Amino acid sequence: MPRFFIENIDRQPGDSITVTGQDAVHISKSLRMKPGECLTVCGGLGYDLFCEITGVYDGTVELLVKEKVVTESEPSIKITLYQGLPKGDKMEFIIEKTIELGVCEIVPVLMHRSVSRPDAKSAAKKRERYQKQAVSAAKQCGRGIIPTVGAMTTFPEMLDDIRKHQAVIFFYECGGEPLSSVTEKFKSEKLNDIAIVIGPEGGFDPSEADALMNASGANVYTATLGKRILRTETAPIAAIAAIMFATGNMD
Repeated sequence: MPRFFIENIDRQPGDSITVTGQDAVHISKSLRMKPGECLTVCGGLGYDLFCEITGVYDGTVELLVKEKVVTESEPSIKITLYQGLPKGDKMEFIIEKTIELGVCEIVPVLMHRSVSRPDAKSAAKKRERYQKQAVSAAKQCGRGIIPTVGAMTTFPEMLDDIRKHQAVIFFYECGGEPLSSVTEKFKSEKLNDIAIVIGPEGGFDPSEADALMNASGANVYTATLGKRILRTETAPIAAIAAIMFATGNMD
């Protein structure tokens, strides 16, 4: 069944939806769909709306909502990625791939060894571009929500922010617990809201590592992704994929 993403739309069975713009053109011209045929609309709020086409006009398509169900593509665990700000276009690659894997929020963090150090104006422009990319990635992979890309934050601000999560995995290139043992603890404690912290090129400064391992008010686990040192753009992908697999979200 064709699937269309219309941001922030929420309807109940029996309600109508008017589709305009490129989506309407795609439905009527490219797919040549007719009244009586069905499609799915997702509004980025965690629900799928199964709809029947009731009218196809010049530039608009009218739909009737037949059923509303929770989107099956959303994982059972909420993961927030705190990513050490990388250089170049690596952040865009990280956003795309981690959203495909199921991350819910991405927060760029300016760390001691971050090569890229944009000013506030440049960071704000980048955030707009990053959020557009997040929307595109969510549409492409059939997500039920639009993951958010937060404003660039500093390392001390991140230390305060991670307290809101049930647990934090600090992936340290100098070693830590095997990720498998950490995820077993998560499953036994039935944790479903976690954060992961990944360093930039060059890794974490020793002072940052110490601050994370001793962060007050935060449930922090120091973990490793194996004996090989992964690039900053590879590490979050490997980490999220492993966590999703361990929690049954790759089944």
